[in-house]
Amino acid sequence: MKKILSALVLLSVLAVLVVPMVVSAQGVPECCKIKRTITIDTETCNADQIAAPPGLTPSASEPRCPFTGTACPSGGSEKWGLFCVINTINTVVDWIFIVLIALTVFFVLMGAITILTAAGAPEKISKGRDYILYAAIGLVVAFIARAVPAIVKAVMGY
Repeated sequence: MKKILSALVLLSVLAVLVVPMVVSAQGVPECCKIKRTITIDTETCNADQIAAPPGLTPSASEPRCPFTGTACPSGGSEKWGLFCVINTINTVVDWIFIVLIALTVFFVLMGAITILTAAGAPEKISKGRDYILYAAIGLVVAFIARAVPAIVKAVMGY
């Protein structure tokens, strides 16, 4: 069990190191499409709006901003990069949350099956309890992961 947890942590660290390199190698557009409402200071980008720099109009023919829709706030913003970063963090956190919830369900079921089939063997009952304990820890981590975007905004002072 500890090997699985260590492997997940190692994969997470590698993902954090590799993803920026992959993104920078792809020629990232200068704007992004917001998936949920984000407010920074007094500026707000609503869902399905485009965060773009000032003066850059989003359109399908614009290579620097190939999205269609309305820019937020109207005419673009100096904080467009921060909107895009928080939007990306929200997306990654949503995926991590889904994976952790699925793992939690899996480990609770494994623990329950192990306990039910233990036939009174103390080591199997202990192993089943450990599975359920690890599932509870995974659930706590999943809920903490949901708080990451708010923590990032607080640390950056927005």
